[in-house]
Amino acid sequence: MQNVDAAGLGIGDDHPPRIMGVLNVSEESPYDPSVYDDPAEAAAYVDEALIGEGADIVDVGLESANKRFEVLSAEEELDRLDTAVAAMEQTSGDAVFSIETRYAEVADAALSRGFDMVNDICGFADPEMPAVCREHDVAVAKMASPPDLERPGAVEEVDDIYDALTRNGLTDKTIIDPAFGGWSEDKTLEHDRETFRRLREFRGLDRPLLVSINRKNFLKEVAGRSTEEALPVSLAATSMAVERGAHVVRTHDVAETRDAALIGKEFARDRLRDGDDVTVEELDVTTVGEARRHLERLGVDPDAATDCTVRVFELDGLADETAAALSTAAADRDATFVDGRDGALLAGTPAEIAGVTAAVAERAPDFRATERRIRDALS
Repeated sequence: MQNVDAAGLGIGDDHPPRIMGVLNVSEESPYDPSVYDDPAEAAAYVDEALIGEGADIVDVGLESANKRFEVLSAEEELDRLDTAVAAMEQTSGDAVFSIETRYAEVADAALSRGFDMVNDICGFADPEMPAVCREHDVAVAKMASPPDLERPGAVEEVDDIYDALTRNGLTDKTIIDPAFGGWSEDKTLEHDRETFRRLREFRGLDRPLLVSINRKNFLKEVAGRSTEEALPVSLAATSMAVERGAHVVRTHDVAETRDAALIGKEFARDRLRDGDDVTVEELDVTTVGEARRHLERLGVDPDAATDCTVRVFELDGLADETAAALSTAAADRDATFVDGRDGALLAGTPAEIAGVTAAVAERAPDFRATERRIRDALS
């Protein structure tokens, strides 16, 4: 995993999870506690509620990205930049300041006036954005979006999200954001939940991962909570996201989210990262899909993904002859079958396990239903 330096703040596997607090200078933004049009009041909010509560990054929005509102032009965003810059200059706390925009022109102006990084909510739909970020040598969060400046985040299927993140390339300091939330009419809560389940796949892009899941609908629906009641579900998801590889969490609830992120980091698996002449990194791969993403990045045949993950199934109630057939088939296919007094374990790559169970099902009709269930689980 490639780490990113954001104005001296390290982001990636080698660093603690980073918390991105939110300040909006957009009067139409729906979340009132974060909206300020007076620079002094905005600075006080940043110092007390964001940096004072543990935010590493302050993300400043010039307009609401909510699809219900008209999209501002670059010129209209630039008209609001003075307020954002004045608030930043009056802030006494120490944090990285990010400008949220879709326009390279606005990003260039903000970076020239003291901002440290960019949060591009349209994922390089403005083709000049990567060049601007490279010229200023800054980190940039790239949100998965169509190549359309008026449709931020409007991607539904997870495979399309992955493709959107690769469109127009990545800079050396890109942080990727899979775009949780209702960015389009066609995007469902199940789309968001599937994206969350497959979060590790995005590590295949070899860039730090940002998630914005605070009080999102796909979490609120699970527990039947309103936005005001949704902090607990957000914190549970934050710990899970960091455990699955997220490096930056964007939130309005800074102190609580920081604690949840630290818990996720504490109990995440240790990944080997070492080497001098030859570097070694243990990849966080638990499914065929996750393995496939890394193989694609490395230019290797992605079909080898079925040989790069290991699955383990416990089987109970096997007839003696079926257990013997599984043992023979596993030995023939380099899988592992261990039969004990209280059950048996079948372990191997998805390809090995599929081969073993298919072979046994051919000879033992009573095993066919079990074979189908295992096959479905492997898919």
